[in-house]
Amino acid sequence: MKPRTFAKLAWAALAYTVAVILWGAYVRATGSGAGCGAHWPLCNGEVIPRGGTTETIVELTHRVTSGLTWILAAFLYLAARRTAPAGAPVRRAAGWTFFFMTTESLVGASIVLLELVADDQSLARGWWMGAHLVNTFLLLTSMSLTAWYASGGERLRLRGQGAAAWAVLAALGGTLLLGVSGAVTALGDTLFPHTPLEEGLSPTAHLFLQLRVFHPLIALVVALVVLFGAGYLAATRSEARVRRFALAAGGLFVAQMAIGYVNVQLLAPVWMQIVHLFVADALWITLSLLAVAACNEGVVAAPCSEAAVTRA
Repeated sequence: MKPRTFAKLAWAALAYTVAVILWGAYVRATGSGAGCGAHWPLCNGEVIPRGGTTETIVELTHRVTSGLTWILAAFLYLAARRTAPAGAPVRRAAGWTFFFMTTESLVGASIVLLELVADDQSLARGWWMGAHLVNTFLLLTSMSLTAWYASGGERLRLRGQGAAAWAVLAALGGTLLLGVSGAVTALGDTLFPHTPLEEGLSPTAHLFLQLRVFHPLIALVVALVVLFGAGYLAATRSEARVRRFALAAGGLFVAQMAIGYVNVQLLAPVWMQIVHLFVADALWITLSLLAVAACNEGVVAAPCSEAAVTRA
């Protein structure tokens, strides 16, 4: 496979995976997670169930599209090994993509087999949702780096980058924490629809409802971290692409805050939850690309008195 073709395939795979993730959120938001019963990989004990409900069709569609992402990740890994020489960063990134795609499938299968779907309100379901979100974000980072390296981008390097590395890690870590709280909050929106925000203030309220109050507060703190970090990277890196990614990350976070506010006011309708997740995924991908654009082997940290960095 030609390198340019492989790069296009990697970016297309990333876009397709985001679409599958959004469909997975639709499965959760509509309570269709039990559409295939406690069966996996079969659906209600059959390969192709006959006469299923709408929930069955929704869940089965998600499984089929998810299976295609796993096949695509496997193909990317094999193609990377044939396209790039040994030791090339794209091979390692593609390997991590295949690994996290596999664990993504296993986490989803575990949620089904443990029956942590539909109306289940256990705290265990919240922990699994958080783990699912972490794995999803790591998968998106791996796919983003695969596409970046396939397009000729430099290798990510945090060591020796000084404050820039800390800005990147703080932004990513804060956004990951925010994403976990958002995933559990979205679960609460599904389990307790049309519930006013103030009910989450009660100490006897379910934890998923209480997170409706804490999630916006976490978002405010993380917003400061991300906006400061993005601004710092834009000011201390000379490459135009760093400034573009930093501006995009800041804009997406501000947009996400506005979407989150509207989401709360509308009591989290399904379509708004999907929009909220889409922007979250776009923000995470942008931060991943900002990290590798600002901190790579071709960039060294500048002295404290300088406003920009120089190429090695």
